[in-house]
Amino acid sequence: GAVIGKWVYSNDAFFENVHFKKEWMSLKQIAQKAMLVNISDAIAMNAKPKYALLTVAIPKEYTNKDLKELAKGFKKVAKEFGIEIIGGDTISNIKLDISVTIISKTKKPILRSGIKKDDLLCYTGSLGSSKRDLEKLFLGEKVSKKSKFIKPKLNAEFFYKISKYVNASMDISDGLFFELERMSKQSKVGFEFFEKIDKDIGCSGEEYELLFSFDKKHKEKIEKLAKKYDVPLNIFAKAVKGKYSCECANHHFKD
Repeated sequence: GAVIGKWVYSNDAFFENVHFKKEWMSLKQIAQKAMLVNISDAIAMNAKPKYALLTVAIPKEYTNKDLKELAKGFKKVAKEFGIEIIGGDTISNIKLDISVTIISKTKKPILRSGIKKDDLLCYTGSLGSSKRDLEKLFLGEKVSKKSKFIKPKLNAEFFYKISKYVNASMDISDGLFFELERMSKQSKVGFEFFEKIDKDIGCSGEEYELLFSFDKKHKEKIEKLAKKYDVPLNIFAKAVKGKYSCECANHHFKD
């Protein structure tokens, strides 16, 4: 997200055959995920989403019923997060491509660049299920409607509550190891892992869990809030001198 004054602007593309295949998800689910992955960025920056602009490129063969399904998905998520859809554009295309811009408000933006030496690194939830579900979909198998690959689970209220204790944060969209490399570059630190993290966990993209750093003196307060909001925490590393680079392959796919 780009921070301009008290506003944060974030934009995400959600394109057919790059981020999803039509046979995997209903149109309503596609629209919902397109919104959620963008809202996830705003939350990770400690910003509250207020407005959305949507650009939807739609195949000519889509019916009115199809368009209503898409609209339902956008509206459901907008309502859930108190977002007003204020405009955008629709064009005809050979496949379904969606671009969402979310405009959010923040009092104190949290960036990738704020990690301090000796900070603890933590991520929410569990990682790896999106990669497993994507592999199942490629094999033509079905996955649960509750799969995080289909509907990311965002922990907004929890994160807003702990934000005053957080030094740096991101959401895990391209995989834990990818995001750590980005944070390492921006914060100019390396990481000392407490135990080895398996590649199936570290390279799993499309997770949309929160990744953040904090001073160890705030550990108990954060853990208490995590318990209150029923958010599992994984404290897995400490920030040290040096740099970190990732060895995962890009998780996006083409036809």
